[in-house]
Amino acid sequence: MDAAPGSAPSSSAAALRLALAAPGLPEGPLGCPICLDVLRDPVTVPCGHNFCQGCLQELRQRPGPPDGGGAGGAARCPLCQEPVPAALRLCKNRALCELLPLLAAATGASSPSPSAAASPTSPMAPGAEEEDAAGEEGGAVVLCDVCPPESRGAAERSCLVCLASFCGAHLEPHRRAPAFRAHRLVAPLRRLEEGLCPRHLQPLDGFCRTEQSCVCARCRTHEHRAHDVVPLEQEREHKQAQQAKFLSDAENELQELAVTITQAKKMVELIKGAATKERERVEKLFAEASEVLAAFQKEVTGFIEDEERSMLGEAEADLRWKEQRRAKLAQCKQSLENVPSTDTIYFLQEFQALKAAMEENLSPPLSFQKELNFTKCTQAVGAMKDVLSTACKNQWNHLQGKGIDGFNCQEMEEALAESRFPDKSNNPACLENRDYFLKFAFIIDLDSDTADKFIQLFGTKGAKRVLCPIPYPESPTRFINCEQVLGLNLMNRGNYYWEVELIDGWVSIGVIAEDFDPREAYNHGRLGRNDRSCCLQWNGQNYVAWFGGFECAIHQPFFHTIGVFLEYSEKALTFYGVKDSKMTCLQQLKVSPSAKGKLDPFQNKINRQFASLFSCKLKPAFFLESVDAHLQIGPLKRDCVSVLKRR
Repeated sequence: MDAAPGSAPSSSAAALRLALAAPGLPEGPLGCPICLDVLRDPVTVPCGHNFCQGCLQELRQRPGPPDGGGAGGAARCPLCQEPVPAALRLCKNRALCELLPLLAAATGASSPSPSAAASPTSPMAPGAEEEDAAGEEGGAVVLCDVCPPESRGAAERSCLVCLASFCGAHLEPHRRAPAFRAHRLVAPLRRLEEGLCPRHLQPLDGFCRTEQSCVCARCRTHEHRAHDVVPLEQEREHKQAQQAKFLSDAENELQELAVTITQAKKMVELIKGAATKERERVEKLFAEASEVLAAFQKEVTGFIEDEERSMLGEAEADLRWKEQRRAKLAQCKQSLENVPSTDTIYFLQEFQALKAAMEENLSPPLSFQKELNFTKCTQAVGAMKDVLSTACKNQWNHLQGKGIDGFNCQEMEEALAESRFPDKSNNPACLENRDYFLKFAFIIDLDSDTADKFIQLFGTKGAKRVLCPIPYPESPTRFINCEQVLGLNLMNRGNYYWEVELIDGWVSIGVIAEDFDPREAYNHGRLGRNDRSCCLQWNGQNYVAWFGGFECAIHQPFFHTIGVFLEYSEKALTFYGVKDSKMTCLQQLKVSPSAKGKLDPFQNKINRQFASLFSCKLKPAFFLESVDAHLQIGPLKRDCVSVLKRR
């Protein structure tokens, strides 16, 4: 029967009203499966199901299941478990958006509440499986994963396929829809992912005793096919029977650990305290060592400055005198050259003035001979640095448990002394170049006022012993019992080098104290037979070093030229054999602390009294022992000029 025009709705509207009036509308095609209410802003997913836009957006923001649920861990459709890609752009269903307001206006119905939509007695979907499971320990409530966050209700069941828990209202699709027929429902579980096999994504329902792990149905048919697999409940009963013993053992171990932890804490505090104290002591020692080094640096720097002032004053005075003498000689020379040939008296006067100017020798005597004494500071500081580096290295090895190879403080001091005064007597490396020593050349002139009456001088460079005495004038510095002669110049600082040619006979070459008494008896007055002199003697067969009445034979071939190198500041005297501009060390006289108690009486004598020889000014000394002894002091001036030109 047709309805009256304008008073009855169309057939389609009537059908819609019937659909809205039908019971269970929210579960129908116009209801949201998530909130179980009439669709609001409906959107459609690729599988064809419709949802409220807000409900689906909240579902997509939750973490997906372990299997990923689609690209990028996308959410799944709650109805068919098809993945909803995370990159999917949600578009409104325009048809439903236009249809729903028409239905609401035609029926005047309001949105049903979720509680009214759910029926506690809704029948279960055919084939759906529901099991009982053990509740969460401690009675913790498991909340529904589908409810809105602000009003989440308690879950009634958990689905092992959906990996989600549902309250009674949201569980209805599992009970009614055939799509959830194969889903497995259990009592609410909080850790659903742990109930799935990580490899096959199937529920774990067995326990492999062979590998002691939970397995699923597919594991039993493949990897664990030959293993001893039992149901989970059976294995739990077996493990619960052993629980008491394991708990007791765990309790005992906990008690033991509590005791050992207390001891370990005490040990930690002890280590920290000991390390702190040791660190403080080490820092203090390092600070003291730094102060020692700083003091040493200040002393060395001050020494350089003092020596510079002292030597610079003498050098400047010598320079001024030489400049004045040069100007005076040049003036006298020019005056003599300009004298007229007819003025005899003026000629004689100018000639005598030039002669007198040339004979003047008023130059202040320099106490150093071209050697800057403070240049030895580098050697001293370098030796200290080397010893300090060696000591640090050995002590570090000792700290690491590698040992220090017997290195101790005494040997460190000996190494320091050795580095400052290297032993050249048996060192092949002392075949040094003569040019190095010519830098310290010391021009010696023999002092006729010291020559014994049986020594004949040839100028200021040669000396020979004769049988007939020479009538020298009386002099308080002349030797009267020993055939000896001294040089004019004094030595009291820096380095000095001179050479002597051995022409014939027995000759001794050395140094002697300035205040030595030349009237001493023969046995005590000879070079090297007292504590005030030392020498190197050639006795016709071999060389012998003498000091303080002690001798030391030297097994070296004969050299016609003997080089003498005096290091006054180092308190060392070295004799070299010179041949073809090469220097072979014959003997070095110096204090050697590293050899105390280990060497012969000669070195022991050197160690005890040789340093006292340098407490006064020294002079070169020569002893002509045999009647045919003859020596010549080497003319080094030309060689020195040649070396300076090469440099």
